[in-house]
Amino acid sequence: MRSVDAILEELNALDRSLEAPYWRPRDAATLLILDRTAGAPVRVLMGRRHMRHKFMPGAWVFPGGRVDAADSRIRAADDYHPVELVKLMVEMKGPKTAARARAIAIAAIRETYEEAGIFVATSAGGATARPTADIEVDPHDAFASFATRGLAPSLGRIRFVARAITPPGRPRRFDTRFLAIPADAVAGRLESGVGPSGELEDAAWVTFEEARNRPELPPITRAVLDELDNRLAGDPKLAADHPVPFYRWQRSEFVRTLIEGT
Repeated sequence: MRSVDAILEELNALDRSLEAPYWRPRDAATLLILDRTAGAPVRVLMGRRHMRHKFMPGAWVFPGGRVDAADSRIRAADDYHPVELVKLMVEMKGPKTAARARAIAIAAIRETYEEAGIFVATSAGGATARPTADIEVDPHDAFASFATRGLAPSLGRIRFVARAITPPGRPRRFDTRFLAIPADAVAGRLESGVGPSGELEDAAWVTFEEARNRPELPPITRAVLDELDNRLAGDPKLAADHPVPFYRWQRSEFVRTLIEGT
């Protein structure tokens, strides 16, 4: 596990151009689904971004993507822990609303379905899941697929573990919130075992060490893995009131601050 100084040293050593046009960062979210089987190393679901992507093609990452306007209109089966909601609204660009904060998790859950075919959900209002064989639904419509199974996205066990803003000089920039949830919060997976978007290839459960050994692992993803590894050592239950590391570019370098839950 690396120190914070070592993480910042790697991030600040990267080659970057500051002459590119300025792009305002867009809200994004990614989900770390943690398999913590007793007696085994923690594993997380990751995959390789398709090479057709303009942003980080071929990178080894967690499922996730940008927040869409429609995400704020999706009803969840439950809500964040109140402290997590507060932290997600800290330094939020634009209107600081609970709906926007919830849309962050909804986006991560939607992208996880689209990219890996996984339902992070619980029963919708106590409904019984229905078979899908007699219901025609577009598999690309994530929450229609949830609804046909009597499911709704679940936020209650999500923990906010890191935040990072893409530095200037990149063709696309994102203000990304990294969210973690235990693997037993997964309600199911598409029969095909892959997501309908085809954006994430070779999705697999890997240990943190296996992920670190991937040459396609972006430095910021490595930083988040190290931050989470350090946190699990002292906070194995991922308490909601734990501070969240926030990486961003200021003036001429990456800095790390902490988002407190107060």
